[in-house]
Amino acid sequence: MESSSAASGGSTRREATRQKLYEAAVTLIAEQGFSATTVDEIAERAGVAKGTVYYNFASKSVLFEELLRHGVGLLTASLREAAEGTAREGGTKVDALDAMVRAGLVFIDRYPAFTQLYVAELWRTNRAWQSTLMVVRQQAVAVVEDVLRAGVAGGEFSDEIDVPLTAAALVGMVLVAALDWKSFQPERSLDDVHAALSRLLQGRVSGCR
Repeated sequence: MESSSAASGGSTRREATRQKLYEAAVTLIAEQGFSATTVDEIAERAGVAKGTVYYNFASKSVLFEELLRHGVGLLTASLREAAEGTAREGGTKVDALDAMVRAGLVFIDRYPAFTQLYVAELWRTNRAWQSTLMVVRQQAVAVVEDVLRAGVAGGEFSDEIDVPLTAAALVGMVLVAALDWKSFQPERSLDDVHAALSRLLQGRVSGCR
């Protein structure tokens, strides 16, 4: 996964190394699970020495925790950019939500292995990084909450909407629908999947005025 920020010199090189480690870790863990994946395998897949892994991350668990932060951070940035772009163009809050649905699908289409891991980890409660996962999840959901609250305040949505639950449901809808698409209906295009979810959004959210 690509970083959304740029650095220079040594920072740039270190970030490039961390990107390679993220890519290697997410691919291997998606293939064989967290417990079965070793630091040696991550280093080999990334094309670096084992010591490089420990130079950048204290342990495999820390690497995975930072991977979750990094990936969900990219998703959150994509959702925020979609909402802000719609606002700049004078679109409605429903338009903003629809743009966020598409941004989520684009992200998942680009990073399916990460999305699979993220959804799987949401159901686990015995991981050392569970609290971190809850924090980064809320950051992504909060972007959707902001749009819903603005829509309620502007009279576009009913004030009876349960904002936190609706936001979580919209994010969950995109994640689950996209995973079903990638796993069982890969012949469908992103535009086709987006159109289906867009119709659902228009009927459920915009219909709540």
